[in-house]
Amino acid sequence: MTNRSYRLLVGSLLLIFLYFDMHKGVYVLILLMFLEGVSNYLLPDFVNRFMHGVSGQTDNLAPVNKQSRFAFSAERAWRLLVSLLLTFSYILFNQNFTFLPATMADECSYISWFFPWFMGFAIFGAGVSAICPSLLLVKWAGFK
Repeated sequence: MTNRSYRLLVGSLLLIFLYFDMHKGVYVLILLMFLEGVSNYLLPDFVNRFMHGVSGQTDNLAPVNKQSRFAFSAERAWRLLVSLLLTFSYILFNQNFTFLPATMADECSYISWFFPWFMGFAIFGAGVSAICPSLLLVKWAGFK
């Protein structure tokens, strides 16, 4: 499993969970990506280890920056970024939760439906086309 196929899987699962209104599935995806980002135990590496396939590092993304400013993998940073953005948009701005005042939740209610769908299509598109703009941005920022 490559990171590209991982993004295709995550994007399609996110879109399916959003379409069928499966909140627990979205929560599991957010938790999985957050734990992967924090622990550096990536699902493509586990699948490759058990399937004896190619390494998960075989992406066809062109290197953006050869020198990294941070000793932190860009894939880990991408997973943390996506999980935190999904957490803020899907959980924090959800009208069913009372984290925010009612007036602020009403004004920002479009974030709770638009941003997760946007991210789902963006991640799915990154899996299909092998071009992930947010991962390229993270690599440009200095992650290795």
